[in-house]
Amino acid sequence: MSRKRVSLKDMANELGVSISTVSRALKDHYDISPELITKVKDLAKAWNYRPNPFAVGLLKHRTKTIGVIVPDIVTHFFSSIISGIESGAKEQGYHIIISSSQESHIKSRESLQNLLDLRVDGLIVCLAQDTSDYSDFDLIQSSEVPLVFFDRVCRTTEFSSVVIDNIEAARDLTVHLFENGYRAIAHIAGPENINISRERILGYKKGLKECGLTFKPEFLVHCDLSIAQSAIVAEQLMSQPEIPDAIFGVNDTVIFSAMKVLKSKGLKVPQDVGLVGFTDEFHATVVEPNLTAIAHPTFEIGREAVGLLLDEITSTIPKPVKQVVMKAKLMVRESSNRKNNAN
Repeated sequence: MSRKRVSLKDMANELGVSISTVSRALKDHYDISPELITKVKDLAKAWNYRPNPFAVGLLKHRTKTIGVIVPDIVTHFFSSIISGIESGAKEQGYHIIISSSQESHIKSRESLQNLLDLRVDGLIVCLAQDTSDYSDFDLIQSSEVPLVFFDRVCRTTEFSSVVIDNIEAARDLTVHLFENGYRAIAHIAGPENINISRERILGYKKGLKECGLTFKPEFLVHCDLSIAQSAIVAEQLMSQPEIPDAIFGVNDTVIFSAMKVLKSKGLKVPQDVGLVGFTDEFHATVVEPNLTAIAHPTFEIGREAVGLLLDEITSTIPKPVKQVVMKAKLMVRESSNRKNNAN
């Protein structure tokens, strides 16, 4: 045989029997003779035959596959969530197909269509940062393919999702900075169109109010989550007539970038400027000083998301939409610990 994938039809032609006969022989069906079963299995082994799960799935109207769309597969945040999804899926006999939108709504739309074309049984999605039009998901509703969002979500009255309490976590970070002696607290936020940015801004403002600090519009800046633009807005913050003595970032990446800017200006962290991040990437414990951050239960988020999805896939009746809010944890490290780093 050539290197092409061996099919049931190929083996049936070789043995001079029907495709259904080969299929039943591979399953030790009672109406197939032991001699023919042996012949079929020997040929299958010699030709390295493997069943096509998609073909089998289509016959059963189920492919046992789940499509996963994430903004990237490089950061620990998303890779850990993917691991959780894969773990939960594997336990139930499902496989996952991963697609990266690379933070592009257009690429996310293409991924959505490609996964639907592959007849996935369900979808788990985190929105790209430039997503402001949610009409793509009309197609999901019309096709009746179950979908669960995580982290960056939309249309929460129609689709289930798994998130953390961004408002409370952002409030905790802001109060933590205040308790460590910082009074001019700035926030580098993400794009205004994604929920995590809006919610973390609300938490930041809530924390300021609880601490008796006045919100200053000039201390709130937005970026597109890239390292390059994070550096630009950090420069803007540190070039104002009044500069902040602490910066809270929408994620760790923007704070890593801000840390580099501060060091280039000869400013010390945390003595001159305190820094706190969000997501608690692996690098948070590698940079100097170690970064205080909100830690997401990433693996558990993945398992919870796939659990919700599989409930919908396997249910014989429509499942109610469910919004799961998971607990995050404040990880206090050197970058905001001014009291113990006075020198």
